[in-house]
Amino acid sequence: MDVGTLIADLRSEADKISRAIAALTGLGSTRPGRKRRVNVSRKGPAKKKRGGISAAGRKRLSMLMKKRWAERRKKGAKKL
Repeated sequence: MDVGTLIADLRSEADKISRAIAALTGLGSTRPGRKRRVNVSRKGPAKKKRGGISAAGRKRLSMLMKKRWAERRKKGAKKL
């Protein structure tokens, strides 16, 4: 075997070993099984969704609840 090829083989093995060492030392820096979150840039602050009830729906709900409370008051007055 030629000395030049022997040196080339040893250098390639040394390169593989150094890459393996770098990969193993990188694993020890973070907790195993946990991935880091990647920051995603957003356009402005996230807006919260508000209730999806329309003005007409609010009015109808208000009327129904007033009717319900009136009935409950009538039942409460009869008990006394």
